[in-house]
Amino acid sequence: MAIRIVRLGSKREKGEGLRIGTVRRPPRGLPKAEFAKRDFYDTWLPQLSPIAELVAKALEAKTEREWSSFVKAYRREMSEADAARVLDLLAAMSKTSAFSVGCYCEDEARCHRSVLRALLQERGADVR
Repeated sequence: MAIRIVRLGSKREKGEGLRIGTVRRPPRGLPKAEFAKRDFYDTWLPQLSPIAELVAKALEAKTEREWSSFVKAYRREMSEADAARVLDLLAAMSKTSAFSVGCYCEDEARCHRSVLRALLQERGADVR
């Protein structure tokens, strides 16, 4: 069993399991009943999404220094008690369940999900 890190809206892979959306906003223009059918997510967990100001900072980051500033701020946000507990829970669940977490961004390297991957691995999660 393991966590997969995915792009929301991409075709699901066999064995991916429950898909969790770690985004600030649901997909635009779609009724909630369509989210899972269109391979966005089965359940929404915005607590693992950066706050709106950090989302803007990430989208505007052009240099490595700007991106590093976002990563540092997002890691700080994810170290707060509620977010840290959710990350610990997902890491523990990865030992017995198959599921995925994701975001809409095309490039994982410039997306908060790359930081989520690292945070989960640091907690001992089985991440694919």
